[in-house]
Amino acid sequence: FPNQYTEQEARKLGVVGWVKNTSQGTVTGQVQGPEEKVNEMKSWLSKVGSPSSRIDKTNFSNEKEISKLDFSDFNTRY
Repeated sequence: FPNQYTEQEARKLGVVGWVKNTSQGTVTGQVQGPEEKVNEMKSWLSKVGSPSSRIDKTNFSNEKEISKLDFSDFNTRY
C-alpha cells in the first residue's frame, strides 16, 4: 500500500497532514509544518515517492503561512 511510505516519510520529517488516492489514479493531500520540512517533503514527493509509484508531475498549490497546525499527525484518508 503506497501511502504507508508517504506517511513514514512525513513522520520522519515531522510534518503533519494527510494523503489520499483519487479515482483518477493520482494522489492528493495536504502537508503542514516548518517551511524547510515542508520543502523536504515536497522534494520527496516530486522525486522519490513510494517504490511502486510513477511520478509524471507534481503540482503544489494554495501555499500559505499558518499560525498553527490543523493536524496532529500524518495519515491516509479514504
